[in-house]
Amino acid sequence: MLGLAAPAASAPAAAPETFQFSLPNGMQVLVIPDHRAPVVTQMLFFKVGGVDDPPGISGLAHFFEHMMFRGTKKVPGDLFAQTIAKNGGENNAFTTHDFTAFYEQIAADRLKLAMELEADRMANLELSDSSVATERDVVLEERRMRVENNPQALMGEQMEAALHLSHPYGRPVVGWADEIRRIDKVAAQDFYQHHYAPNNATLVVAGDVTPDQIRVMAQDVYGKVPARTLQPRAEFSEPPRITETRMTLVRKDIQVPLFQRIYRVPSYAQASRGQAESFETLAQVMGGDQTAALYRILVEEKKLATDAGASYDGYARDAGEFSVYAVPRPGVSLETLEKAVDQVMQTFVRAPAKASDMARAKTQLVASVTYRRDSQYAMATAYGQALMIGLTVDDVEAWPARIRAVSGAGVQAAAKRLLRRNAVSVYLKPGEGQ
Repeated sequence: MLGLAAPAASAPAAAPETFQFSLPNGMQVLVIPDHRAPVVTQMLFFKVGGVDDPPGISGLAHFFEHMMFRGTKKVPGDLFAQTIAKNGGENNAFTTHDFTAFYEQIAADRLKLAMELEADRMANLELSDSSVATERDVVLEERRMRVENNPQALMGEQMEAALHLSHPYGRPVVGWADEIRRIDKVAAQDFYQHHYAPNNATLVVAGDVTPDQIRVMAQDVYGKVPARTLQPRAEFSEPPRITETRMTLVRKDIQVPLFQRIYRVPSYAQASRGQAESFETLAQVMGGDQTAALYRILVEEKKLATDAGASYDGYARDAGEFSVYAVPRPGVSLETLEKAVDQVMQTFVRAPAKASDMARAKTQLVASVTYRRDSQYAMATAYGQALMIGLTVDDVEAWPARIRAVSGAGVQAAAKRLLRRNAVSVYLKPGEGQ
């Protein structure tokens, strides 16, 4: 089904009904009723992420995501997670450059309990020297395991730093190790006081609820948390890139060579109308799956690669990214493979993509949104991340129609934009290196 274009006469699936309001203390609320099962997903988004880390203390936002699980006087230690689990739910959190999100999935009749737990740690988090030191060590160990022992992750950090120059998108969300070590109680307390407040948060509730229920419940629980004076978010301009950056990483622990290139391109928040959707469609038709051009030509036809693809990451307040990659077959050099990747990309510059390929790519993209509606978490995340970068509910709901409206000329223009080489290219090679 995914390989077929949707019939022109078919009606697009309706977007879920949503309701928005705000509390007197400044908290924004979005409700997505979903009555298919008596469960609910609560997500609390804070407008604070890696870009808000103070100079010299990268990783503070991510560190504080961890700290929010350290407990309060009322709910000490890991009693938060234990309470959610004992009530049949699950919880977790994640940090990006632009925001931090916490979520619980639980039976609908236990939602108020989850709200009370979140409101408590929003207002009453315990920040002692010992808890800060312990969690700092946890984050450093996480960095060692996930980044420093992973050549591809290390390469990714170096690429991002080179791509974004002085913009804070070039700092890893997890932080640089030497700067993580600088985090202390004073820095943590200041960060908490000026970012973790109801007037810096958006509550998204998806599940077996009504808007009136959530309005009353949210006011009763979160409405009691007073607003705070916030640290204003800095506005950054991306320094212009005047040439391509190239890197080669050689290490003994690299098992498989890899070619990768990342371009700095407009995000959904920056792009003119239809531009971001054109990059999204280009990524899908060029390298979204095994039916796309990069895989079909490099892997199946030319036998130069074992894998190849492309992606567009456009959900950011500032610049987005477009990436391509390819893994060579044994005996094929990375130089040869890079030339072959460029040849495939040039086909999208010289002429619009085939109508059949465009139709398939659009169907796949729109289908992904349809399938997302099967998951409360996926729906809540989609709306929440859009709101965090300055988009609206209407932007989320109009996305399928905007994808369907993308033209061959629009995709060709997106491909031509990549010719500016506003990019970082990397060879990852096994061998005697660091």
